[in-house]
Amino acid sequence: MSIISPSKKEINCKIVYCGPKDAGKSSNLNFIYKKIHSGEKTKLSSLNNDDEKTLFFSFLPLSLGEVKGFKTRFHLYTLPVELFGSSRKLILKGVDGIVFVADAQMDKLQTNLHSLENLRQLMVEQGYDLSKIPLVIQYNKCDLPNAMPINELRKALNPSEFPDFSAVSTQGKGVFETFKSITKMIVESLKKDVE
Repeated sequence: MSIISPSKKEINCKIVYCGPKDAGKSSNLNFIYKKIHSGEKTKLSSLNNDDEKTLFFSFLPLSLGEVKGFKTRFHLYTLPVELFGSSRKLILKGVDGIVFVADAQMDKLQTNLHSLENLRQLMVEQGYDLSKIPLVIQYNKCDLPNAMPINELRKALNPSEFPDFSAVSTQGKGVFETFKSITKMIVESLKKDVE
């Protein structure tokens, strides 16, 4: 649920990059962060969890335009779906869009399926229906020799046919395509809500 700041004329939207450990959530955020001009972003911060860090920052992309005279500020977070405790609920609270980062390696398929099911359950606990929130799926590590073919990944992980992209996040391949897709979906959703 977006937060509107009338005094700043901003709509604050939260995007959470979810997925299994080491799938590439942090490399996505790091790549995006490095490419954004310094005047448009906050500091990249992290929360240390038991197994994995949660990264976050916000920025104001001027290129996306306005919604009813309000600029849109995006807050990006990573969330290992396996993370337990109150921090995952806090990170998902008020989420406007989700990027599910899957590891394309064949031996990670069950881990991806388990993480996707955990995400569905987490969303239900938060009062969300995952099928009704902007969602993009990214198949990361497609450059590795044991990566599954995209059509097989789609069949296994994306039967609902959400927008999806192949990626090599450490090289930036597919990172901005994924990001542009989720932000576009959120902005379109916002425009519908204010009409």
